[in-house]
Amino acid sequence: MSDVIQSVARALSADIQGINTVSHNVANLNTPGFQGVRALPDFGAAAGLQRTEARAVELADGPLKQTQRPLDLALRGDGFFVIERDGQTLLTRSGHFMRDAEGRLTTMQGDRVLADTGTLSLPEGPIRIERDGQVLVDGKLLATLSIVDVAEPLRLQPVDGGYRYDGTTRPWSGSLQQGAIEQSNVDAAAETLRLVELTRHAESVQRVISIYDRTLETGINRLGDN
Repeated sequence: MSDVIQSVARALSADIQGINTVSHNVANLNTPGFQGVRALPDFGAAAGLQRTEARAVELADGPLKQTQRPLDLALRGDGFFVIERDGQTLLTRSGHFMRDAEGRLTTMQGDRVLADTGTLSLPEGPIRIERDGQVLVDGKLLATLSIVDVAEPLRLQPVDGGYRYDGTTRPWSGSLQQGAIEQSNVDAAAETLRLVELTRHAESVQRVISIYDRTLETGINRLGDN
């Protein structure tokens, strides 16, 4: 009996995790550079091992919003900007950048955007950023933005405004577009359908629990009558 209860509990827990993931995606529909996540099947829990909350980041490009702002940068193809926050290297897909009071290129949250020269300071002058990430000011090459591709996407761990990543990287082979922001790659219609499916499945699991509970109660009552 305990095996049945555990199996049903795992199914319900998986549905709840899926619903939470969909809710997180929907909440970030309007977040620039946000990439949807998917709850992964927990094969360890199915085998009776400790449960893990595994999620995979969806790496598809999001649609572009043209801004004509020189420090708005959008990546096409797999890849991430490299940023620094409190001495920690993180990755981000959002290229909505700014120049801080000291002239450094940062995210809107204040994280420093890194280049092949380290922290990137921008002098005054017209800025042009090429498709390969080269930064030119007044027509002179200043640096090349640090942009990487990840070889192990499952090791991406979402954090506020980006990702923590402890896997290996590989050369970036995408392109960059200046004057545009990448929108969230979450498909609202697909997420709505997924939410309906998960909710219906969770309701079915709850009915199974109710039926099993009544069956168990009936069996116990009959044993008590004997």
